[in-house]
Amino acid sequence: MSRALLCSLCCAVAGTLLCFTASQAHANDVVPVPDNVEPVKIKGAKPRNVVFILSDDHRYDAMSFMGHQFAETPHMDAMARNGVHMKNAFVTTSLCSPSRASILTGLYTFRHRVIDNQRLVPEGTQFFPQYLQKAGYKTGYVGKWHMGGHHDDPRPGFDYWVSFKGQGFYLPPGPNYTLNVNGERVKQDGYITTLLTKYAMDFLEQQKDSDEPFFLYLSHKAVHANFTPEEKYNDRFANKPFDRPASEKELTENNLNRPRWLLDQRNSWHGVDFPYHSALNIEKYYKRYCESLCSVDDSVGAVMDQLKKMGIHDETLVIYMGDNGFMFGEHGLIDKRVAYETSIRVPMLVQCPELFEGGSTVEKMVANIDIAPTVMEAMGLEKPPHMDGDSFVSLTQGKDVPWRDYFLYAYYWEKNFPQSPTVFSLRSDKYKYTTYYGLWDTDEFFDIQADPMEQNNLIRSREHQARKKEMEDRLYSMMEELGGMDIPLNAPRGSSQNKRLKTRKGDKAADFPSDMVLEKPVNKNAN
Repeated sequence: MSRALLCSLCCAVAGTLLCFTASQAHANDVVPVPDNVEPVKIKGAKPRNVVFILSDDHRYDAMSFMGHQFAETPHMDAMARNGVHMKNAFVTTSLCSPSRASILTGLYTFRHRVIDNQRLVPEGTQFFPQYLQKAGYKTGYVGKWHMGGHHDDPRPGFDYWVSFKGQGFYLPPGPNYTLNVNGERVKQDGYITTLLTKYAMDFLEQQKDSDEPFFLYLSHKAVHANFTPEEKYNDRFANKPFDRPASEKELTENNLNRPRWLLDQRNSWHGVDFPYHSALNIEKYYKRYCESLCSVDDSVGAVMDQLKKMGIHDETLVIYMGDNGFMFGEHGLIDKRVAYETSIRVPMLVQCPELFEGGSTVEKMVANIDIAPTVMEAMGLEKPPHMDGDSFVSLTQGKDVPWRDYFLYAYYWEKNFPQSPTVFSLRSDKYKYTTYYGLWDTDEFFDIQADPMEQNNLIRSREHQARKKEMEDRLYSMMEELGGMDIPLNAPRGSSQNKRLKTRKGDKAADFPSDMVLEKPVNKNAN
């Protein structure tokens, strides 16, 4: 736990002031929340059903209504027409396990301590569905869990449970491969996206005669690599034209205001010159990604059809979201983790005809930490005071409510993938400041309105120095306030993907930014 939390954090929970000192805490502890805290019902609220659909690695623009070059998502497009498109939705850490932990806890990564895909969820972690259960609501979880792959046993907070260990498989790897279905071993019979949708329908069917609201968390494996489309969608986009991102162009000596790590990373496990240490075809890779996404879109449509069949379509809040973004050549990179827009920005669609009119767009910055408070408000419960996020229900209704002016992002270096540094970033609606903690390198400052592809680093621009300093100070102030000033560490597990390809200048390192290199000494006081 961070120094701020260990020494001074006091949480007002259910009217009780709880203070924890260093002697009472451990490095793997999470924000302290007593097990006996009861959910507080919002006076006069109408509790409603909620379905939350999560996909894996779905970047923010890979939907046909966003004008994507080949993605086809008719059911997501319908959600945008009939609901609200949260245009600026982000994740607080662009990595599967940390993002999923933030969704379930409403906390920043450095608070729930699931800092990478190796870290297990700490004992005592409170998931928001536990509050729903205590309020008497039925809860169901179907799909990928990922926060610890050593077992797929039911986790706290869910009455209905279907999951698998780790990443799972698009198709069963053998005749005896099984899923955990409510504590029983059941063979994976078919394509995983379709199968998970079938189990989600089963949970919804069980709610037909219930007088209480329900919450369904449908968590797809897709569209995580290695992308495997459903047979009917295989090669659907093979002959579609493909335009590589303009920002993929290799940076040269004229661009030395860019970080050295970025210039070097393109020849790495997560770079376009040596992707996954292979000769991967990025175009084919991207198209198979979008072909795999077609089945996720079908799943969205199946959920909507089932809600209509049950007569509860209009009263049910449905939220669709990706757990992090993904790059297919932007900045010369693939994958995620870094703070560029295509890594941290995700799709988010929200629909509930009884709550708000369709066809609108919310420009405010929302995040994965807001899902828990939003679901709880929709189900008539107050947000627990320890959560970092806030409900965005009022935003979807077009109300002018106080909201965040800055979005905070944090990613922690992993020895498994040493090419991506520790990243702290602060984004406003116009500017983004990013620092690479612990590196002898340059920071970055972008005007993301004027430069949405983040190509012109303004970190040395004289006219932006005051704003840059203001955002730098604000970033560390927010980290201090939230208890994130200590860097969580994990003992390394597995191999380190630290290789480079010699034939593409892999034996050379990037030059320093020009203003770091001097022609003559500047310190005249050394003796």
